[in-house]
Amino acid sequence: MPGKPQNTSRPCPDCQGDQSFVDRRNFLKTTAVGTVAAVAAGRVGRILLADEPAEKKAPETLVKVLYDSLSEKQRGDVCFDWDYVDDKRDFGLLRTRVSNNWEITNHHVLSDFYTADQQQIVREIWEGIVNPEWHTRVDKQLKDDSGGPFGARQSIALFGNPGDDKFEFVITGRHMTLRCDGNSTEHMAFGGPIFYGHAASGFDEKPGHPGNVYWPQAQAANKVYEMLDEKQRKLAEVRHSPDEEKVGFQGADGKLPGIPLGEMSSDQRELVQQTLEKLIEPYRKGDRDEVLTCLKAQGGLDACSLAFYTDSDFDKDGTWDNWRLEGPSFVWYFRGIPHVHVWVHVADDPKVELNTA
Repeated sequence: MPGKPQNTSRPCPDCQGDQSFVDRRNFLKTTAVGTVAAVAAGRVGRILLADEPAEKKAPETLVKVLYDSLSEKQRGDVCFDWDYVDDKRDFGLLRTRVSNNWEITNHHVLSDFYTADQQQIVREIWEGIVNPEWHTRVDKQLKDDSGGPFGARQSIALFGNPGDDKFEFVITGRHMTLRCDGNSTEHMAFGGPIFYGHAASGFDEKPGHPGNVYWPQAQAANKVYEMLDEKQRKLAEVRHSPDEEKVGFQGADGKLPGIPLGEMSSDQRELVQQTLEKLIEPYRKGDRDEVLTCLKAQGGLDACSLAFYTDSDFDKDGTWDNWRLEGPSFVWYFRGIPHVHVWVHVADDPKVELNTA
């Protein structure tokens, strides 16, 4: 079944409505046979958005609709076995790979490889896994970074067989790795590591990151720093930023960078909680809840640390551009220089490995 895509990555200069999950064992029961027929008839937008019950709009259901609509040629190029290893591009286990700028398969969503109905379905899947309040903001990011609308420079892949216990839809592009897995991937939030970013005002962003849709996350973290006393700041400040892709788990016995949240007062920890809420805000409620469940399994925020990297105040405005919230099996690394890159790896078990091959 699996196709073997060519290497179509386009490196940039530095890059070498809430909807609940549908039970993966039962979601086929909510997908009417007529829905697939409607795809072929060109009526998917009206049926899925207006006439169908709310539960049929779930992204997992739409992944099944998309899969059933694909031709043999399409499946050969974008559908893969669950454990497909991409040896040709040295990407390792393709389903688990994360990168700041890559294309998982050869075909952009808005290309003649897909029908207009299939393009619509992909858009609806994406809209289902992104918080509706963030649709406009992420569309802006895509236009700024890729020079076109959603789908112009993004590609997709499907792993496993939607309808079985294990399946995953992955969409990638510049500053994007995003997943929809219906909780198929054990132990992990988001179905695996994800990536997001934005270069709103050019490769080297202007002071204050004007127009960057993700910069408010850094501003929230820096409010925590402002509340720290001198002793706490010494703990929180770390001299050298790590390589951005280094977001593997250290486990309960690891040496986490920065200040342990246990060293903070209750009001300081409350600001960290607000920062966490900012971080997960762009995603649907099911994924936000999954992050919190994974975090709770490793001891919650009290088991985490917060680091501010002192080599990364590039515009000398007193705001740290690179910072990292980390726990035993939780890493959220915000790198703001020369523009925003954010690497996310969250699980309930530190044994889960990272693939940035």
